[in-house]
Amino acid sequence: MKQKFLSFALRTIKKYHPEYDDIKMDELRYGLEGFYLTITKSIIIFTIAIILDIFWEMILMLLFFNILRKTGFGLHASKSIYCLISSMSVFILFPILSKNLIIPTLMKFLLSILAVILIYKYAPADTKKHPLIYSNRRKKYKYITTCNCIILCIIALLIPNETISNLILFGIYNEIILILPITYQIFHLSYNNYKTYLKQN
Repeated sequence: MKQKFLSFALRTIKKYHPEYDDIKMDELRYGLEGFYLTITKSIIIFTIAIILDIFWEMILMLLFFNILRKTGFGLHASKSIYCLISSMSVFILFPILSKNLIIPTLMKFLLSILAVILIYKYAPADTKKHPLIYSNRRKKYKYITTCNCIILCIIALLIPNETISNLILFGIYNEIILILPITYQIFHLSYNNYKTYLKQN
C-alpha cells in the first residue's frame, strides 16, 4: 500500500514538475514516506489512546516531542513495523505513567539540567537518508533545539499541573534517546552522516 501511494504521488509530481531532478525527487520521496507513515501510525495510536482514555495526554506529549524533533531530528526505525511498535510503546505507556507518577521538584530540576546539556551536545542528529551537510544549518538547528528545550524545561518546572509537567519531560527525553550516539549503535545505524560528505569533498 505504501509503495502504491509513493509511486502515484511521485508520478503526479513529476508530471506537473518535469524540471525536478533526481535529488529533488528523492527529497520528496523521503517527505512523502514520512507523511504516509505518520498518518497510518497515528490512526492506530489515536484509536488505542481513545480506548484507554489518554487521548489528550498522548496529543500533548506528541506536541512537546515534536517541538524538539522538528529541529533536533534523530534516528528513524529501519522498518515501519518497528516504528509503529516503538511509537505505540512510547506514546501509550508514558501518557499513562504521566497521570500516575509524581516526580519530586529536585529530580525534575536535575532532569531538566541534564536534558539541556544532552540536547546541546548531541542535537541535531542526522540520518543516512537526511544528512545535515551544511555546518551553518547544523548550528542553527542546535541553537533552536536547545532554546526550545530550555523553554520546555522551565514550563515543566513552573506549571502546577503534574501530568503536563511529566508529559513535557517524557517528550524531551524521548527526543534525547533518539539523538544519542549509543542509540544509533544499538540499532546499527550510522551516526553523523554529514561527515561522509565532508570526506568526499
